[in-house]
Amino acid sequence: MNQWKIYGILVFVMFIWGFNLPAVKYLVGEVQPVTMTAFRIFVASLTVFAILGVFKLVRKPTTQEWKYIVLGAMLNVVGHHYFLSIGLTQTAGSTAGLILGTGPVLTAVLVSLLLRIYPSKLQWLGFVLGLGGVSATILAGGEGAGGFSLGDIFVFLAILTQVFSFIVISKAAKTLDPRLLTAYMFLVGSVVLFLISLVQEPGEIVEFLDVPPLFWLAFFGSGMIGTAVGHMLYNYSVGQAGPSKAAIFINLNTLFTLVGSSVFLGEDITTRHIFGLVLIVAGVIFGSGAAEDMWRKRKNRSKELTEE
Repeated sequence: MNQWKIYGILVFVMFIWGFNLPAVKYLVGEVQPVTMTAFRIFVASLTVFAILGVFKLVRKPTTQEWKYIVLGAMLNVVGHHYFLSIGLTQTAGSTAGLILGTGPVLTAVLVSLLLRIYPSKLQWLGFVLGLGGVSATILAGGEGAGGFSLGDIFVFLAILTQVFSFIVISKAAKTLDPRLLTAYMFLVGSVVLFLISLVQEPGEIVEFLDVPPLFWLAFFGSGMIGTAVGHMLYNYSVGQAGPSKAAIFINLNTLFTLVGSSVFLGEDITTRHIFGLVLIVAGVIFGSGAAEDMWRKRKNRSKELTEE
């Protein structure tokens, strides 16, 4: 697929994830996080299987592919969502946001070390600009980054497990459609999370009987669109563009979360937010390789005109 179409898909995914955050915050306020996450991801797995079934893309994985599926599920679904849900209950939102903002940089570093795929100097600049933009945007909220806490460790483990999962997904994508990989990972991960919830949050499942009607709208919207469609498209993009390029777009999550908070929660957007926005967009342009692509095309066009 054309590289620019992949970039468009990634921007769309960040838009979905950014506006999905208020829904998730509401959901965990009604039902405990691990139990909630287990059922939300299970709904997501059924949704992805249904979508792929329509296009006849569902097949039985090979033994080797099952290894990637289980490993990806433990990292991307169980590890990431479990650590994040626990961490957010023990640390400030601003601090968690700053830690999650290190995701693209961590991805670039690990991809360089493990896969021997080295980002260019302009891409490294993009990673740094994106991290700076996330930091400026979050700190503009006035909360600041609080002191070190155990929750910070959990949030860092959440982003670290997710980064490792990107590498697994990129390897699995060589033989298994990343969208189908997503469906199987969600199914395996939701089962494991449910078993964890039975131990950590016993009896919490009955809380689903007392939730208001609005809960189900947010639950299915988040599970089917925010989680299913969002992760299916993102994992597909990882398989097409690679872990480093796809990860840099995560910085846009902060931007769309800011916009969503302004629209739905009435929060103010300040000049510091705008400054952070500029850095984030610049970081995405450089870090994704889009700037290099544009420069290369312009250079080739100039060369062709000179030869004519």
